[in-house]
Amino acid sequence: MQKIKSLMARQGLKSPQESMADLSPVENLRIPSTEEMRELRQQPIDPQAEQEIIDSIEEVYFSNDSFDMVRHELEKLPPELNLQELEEYRDKLKRQQAAVSKRVADLILEKQPSYVKELERVTALQANLQLAAVICTNARRQLRVSKEEFTEASLGLLANQRRRQLLTGLLKSLRTIKTLQRTDVRLSEMLEEEDYPGAIQLCLECQKAASTFKHYSCISELNSKLQDTLEQIEEQLDVALSRTCKHFDVLHYTKVQKAYTLLGKTQTAMDQLHMHFTQAIHNTVFQVVLGYVELCAGNADTKFQKMQYKDLCTHITLDSYIPCLTDLCKALWEVMLSYHRTMQWHEEHDKQKTVPSQDDAAGEPDELTVDRSYVKKKLEHGLTRIWQDVQLKVKVYILGTDMSNFKYDDFIVVLDVISRLMQVGEEFCGSKSEVLQESIKRQSVNYFKNYHRARLEELRMFLENETWELCPVKSNFNIAQLHEFKFMGQCRSPSVSPSRQAASSAGPALKELSLFQQYHQDGNPFEMHIEHKEEETEDVLASNGYESDELEKSVYQDYDSDSDVADELKQDYVDEQTGDAPLKSVSRETIRSKKKSDYNLSKACAPILTNTTLNVIRLVGKYMQMMNILKPIAFDVIHCVSQLFDYYLYAVYTFFGRNDMPVPSPSLPTYSGREAVPARVVGPACLYESSGLGLISSRLRTTLNRIQESLIDMDPVGENAGVHGPPEDRKEKVPSPHLSQMVILTDSGTLYGLAQRVVATESLVFLAEQFESLQSHLDTMMPAAKKPFLQQFYSQTVSTASELRKPIYWIVAAKAIDYEQMLLMMAGVKWDIKEIMSQHNVYVDVLLKEFEQFNKRLGDVSRHVRIPLPVSNVLWEHCIRLANRTLVEGYANVKKCSNEGRALMQLDFQQFLMKLEKLTDLRPIPDKEFVETYIKAYYLTENDMEQFIKNHREYSMKQLANLVNVCLGSHINKKARQKLLAAIDDIDRPKR
Repeated sequence: MQKIKSLMARQGLKSPQESMADLSPVENLRIPSTEEMRELRQQPIDPQAEQEIIDSIEEVYFSNDSFDMVRHELEKLPPELNLQELEEYRDKLKRQQAAVSKRVADLILEKQPSYVKELERVTALQANLQLAAVICTNARRQLRVSKEEFTEASLGLLANQRRRQLLTGLLKSLRTIKTLQRTDVRLSEMLEEEDYPGAIQLCLECQKAASTFKHYSCISELNSKLQDTLEQIEEQLDVALSRTCKHFDVLHYTKVQKAYTLLGKTQTAMDQLHMHFTQAIHNTVFQVVLGYVELCAGNADTKFQKMQYKDLCTHITLDSYIPCLTDLCKALWEVMLSYHRTMQWHEEHDKQKTVPSQDDAAGEPDELTVDRSYVKKKLEHGLTRIWQDVQLKVKVYILGTDMSNFKYDDFIVVLDVISRLMQVGEEFCGSKSEVLQESIKRQSVNYFKNYHRARLEELRMFLENETWELCPVKSNFNIAQLHEFKFMGQCRSPSVSPSRQAASSAGPALKELSLFQQYHQDGNPFEMHIEHKEEETEDVLASNGYESDELEKSVYQDYDSDSDVADELKQDYVDEQTGDAPLKSVSRETIRSKKKSDYNLSKACAPILTNTTLNVIRLVGKYMQMMNILKPIAFDVIHCVSQLFDYYLYAVYTFFGRNDMPVPSPSLPTYSGREAVPARVVGPACLYESSGLGLISSRLRTTLNRIQESLIDMDPVGENAGVHGPPEDRKEKVPSPHLSQMVILTDSGTLYGLAQRVVATESLVFLAEQFESLQSHLDTMMPAAKKPFLQQFYSQTVSTASELRKPIYWIVAAKAIDYEQMLLMMAGVKWDIKEIMSQHNVYVDVLLKEFEQFNKRLGDVSRHVRIPLPVSNVLWEHCIRLANRTLVEGYANVKKCSNEGRALMQLDFQQFLMKLEKLTDLRPIPDKEFVETYIKAYYLTENDMEQFIKNHREYSMKQLANLVNVCLGSHINKKARQKLLAAIDDIDRPKR
């Protein structure tokens, strides 16, 4: 029904008949013909039957307008057609069509009035529409005029402007997109220029722009690409950060830190930085050691690259050890300097940030404050960690090689480098470098034991080959001129660079500069040793022992002109003074005599020493260098230094201080257990010995015994092994030295080797003086607990060196003058004379001749070796004491003596003293009272004699007994004599 109405509407206002006539069979149901309508009306109407027919119609006929009913019916035909069935089916279809047609016709007839009414309304509507069409036509015509005259002229312009603005925005966006597309090229250029902050800033801006234009499809890929680029920048930034560990550059590091700040990863950067420093230390030491190992190996074998660092260090050769160590420390210095400069950069950066923000500190972000605090703590904690890594790496290198066979200078270089490295550590983080100290101490103790043992053996060889000739040095010589002692004038170690020396001499302000301040920009503290060694020079030796040849010539001429000074003195010089220091007229003869008595040529100021002494001094300097650099082994070094002095002192005593005289004559008494007693003058010598003069003191004897027990190996190799201790103890001992066969000590023409004795003894005294000058320096090096050892060494050993003069020069004095001949001549003098004599006895002239000859021979010796005043005084003192004691011994041998005889004794002694004072400046004359008191004792009464015996125990029992016996019959009776002899015997009894 709806289809019918739609068709009517499309056809316009027509009658129902017309409308039905216009319906096509395709668009609607076929309209029955008039005949059919008539037949339908003629057929009986049974609504129920009609409804049943309609209901029997297939549903498909009601589906849609496009249904092809003919095809449908044809497809339903069976394969074999039956006419009857077809006719029956056709009749059925006709009935159904007739029922439908009838129903449609009934409905149409039923609705016809309404249809007509509605059709009228449609006609009226059509008229209204026609009127509206006219109105619209007029309106459109007016609009067309408006469009042409207004819209296209004005609003078109506005539309075009708006379109232009939209296109301009689009163009800007397109340009931005184009720029974003080309950003990777610029980023690459900025990374090559190391402009990391600019690259990151650009990348972040690009990311922000990309998020703005993310609605464009071409931007989505760019955004991911920018993220990858940012990660790549972070990787390159990390590599750039690692480069600052070896060569710090302010601009470079500023860029890197600014870049990390832009990324908001300041703390991460600091963590990475410390990791890079640790890695830099490992890689640096490995590459340095690997380079030297491969260089020494001389092949392209790559097995070393796969080794651990500890194993690699064991392949360093002795020749390359020091260069490798120096380069190792140089490389580590660069790392530590970079860290130090990194800390400085952050301190200055924080100051710059803090100063302007004081006014608005409250506005500073908390995150920035936290970052600064974190960085500061991280850097402070990193100091100790980095220095610990450095120590461990160097420790492995130090212990990787056995340095016991190093040369001394090489080992000192090692100590110096390590000492400088420890100084770097102290300035770097305040560390005492316990790891380095322990490792170098282990090597030093091992090295020093071997070195000292070799030096003692070398010293023994020097002593056994020493001819005790004078080593010519300049008059102003002192140990500070030796390069071994240069370190004492410097701040810390024996190797100080010229720049440091210049700094130390420029003023106190420059001395305070630390190594990091001195070498802030360039240079390296481990390059100083080579520079210093090239500048080491010494100028201590003199030409032929004199400052100049002309001076030497003039000295000899002056000395030769006074060759007969002794005779002139005998005739012209009379000492009228009785004091200890007699006054003399300042005459040419007096000056010459003073030169003569001092045996002091122009080289008086030049110290007396031998090559061996110089070598010992150099050794002491080397030992002190080692001690100064490595204070933990200071006691071991000082102990070895004391052994050097002990061995030298013992050798001088062994060579020149022991008794090497022939067997004594049986006619003269001897005293066992005493040394340095010449046998052929046993009589006076024993008297001399009884007073303890000329013999070694108890302190010196104790020192010599200690040296012999602790240092001297008394057993030959292979004999009596183990008698004096286990082999370990004997390794610390040295065989006793033997005097060179070239040194002759029995020739009277050379005063029994006096020149050699003077050189040996005075060189020992000079050595002791040098030790005294070093005491304060050694004391500062010695640990507090061990200082008593040093004090004992100086008080009991060094100070006894000058005491060797007495036993050594006593032997010369005992041999130089024939005291026994004088005794024999005195025995032939008649002393019981009855008248006073005006002429002294001949033995006095003979004795004075002996002294004159002795004086002349001293002068001969002094031509070759200067005889210092203390030496000449000791020699003259010994000779005079022996002569005076011989006089007393001769007087004690007298059997009979009168008062006139005693006066003759006094005359002889006074004549002896008068002539003797012209030969020597020694005042007062030694043992003068000893002789005078003995002569005067002859006149004592019995009581006074008894008191004299008790008070004067310096005289021997024989001398006292002879004094009593000679007095018998003159003024002492026999009973008194027995009493006095008993008193003498009581004095002698405790000695037995």
